[in-house]
Amino acid sequence: MHGLGNDFVVIDAVRQRVEMTPELARRLADRRRGIGCDQVLLVEPAADPRADFRYRIFNADGGEVEQCGNGARCLARFVVDEGLWQAPRLVVETRGGLVGLFLEPDGQVRVDMGPPRLEPAEIPIDAPARALRYPLEVEGERVEVGAVSMGNPHAVLEVADVAAAPVGRLGPALQRHPAFPAGVNVGFLQVLSPEAVRLRVYERGAGETEACGSGACAAVVWGRLAGRLGPRVRVHLRGGDLVIHWPGEGEPVWMTGPAERVFEGRIRT
Repeated sequence: MHGLGNDFVVIDAVRQRVEMTPELARRLADRRRGIGCDQVLLVEPAADPRADFRYRIFNADGGEVEQCGNGARCLARFVVDEGLWQAPRLVVETRGGLVGLFLEPDGQVRVDMGPPRLEPAEIPIDAPARALRYPLEVEGERVEVGAVSMGNPHAVLEVADVAAAPVGRLGPALQRHPAFPAGVNVGFLQVLSPEAVRLRVYERGAGETEACGSGACAAVVWGRLAGRLGPRVRVHLRGGDLVIHWPGEGEPVWMTGPAERVFEGRIRT
């Protein structure tokens, strides 16, 4: 499946037993020797009584992570298409917390990503106090980044032109910067107007992807806090558009976008 080109292998671990390991996730994600994807998603029975399913996310490098907004939309479409769920609303548990999903009549999926986390210890970022911009030394230069957690950590850099942004150089350098003890997803944000932005994202364990749902949420949150954006923003990503709505601090971030099935098959491990 894919959400705006951010692609996934989605596995039903409700009706069958699946033992996912980092090695297996890497093998499935390999685009030449496996199936090929940015992340492997596992749908399991919920452990939390408040949730309908458990949702696990493995990056292409085999690491298990907390959240993936594009993957959440695909998961919602998957469980309905597979007959595992009938209602238009469901709640899934992730390592980053509970996520509410809503299937819209037009086929889009709306996701309640929860309130953003902004305190340094919650992101996490090694900083003495919360700030709008955190100065860092990267690749011999000083850069200022915003930092937001959407259940997973994000750094946001505002740039004049995303097409010319040094994603391939600063993305991996910031991803492994010691200021981010859990690593970080790095978003390069170009503000077009209070209602529209362009965004490229270098993701932990996957590199630059066609789209990043949680990254789009984090970028809009930071843009709102910086006074650059309104409450409803269209985010133009390489793979297409997401609509992000955030009323303000203490409120959840809402993300709306598509989820598409590409093909299905069986895996012999």
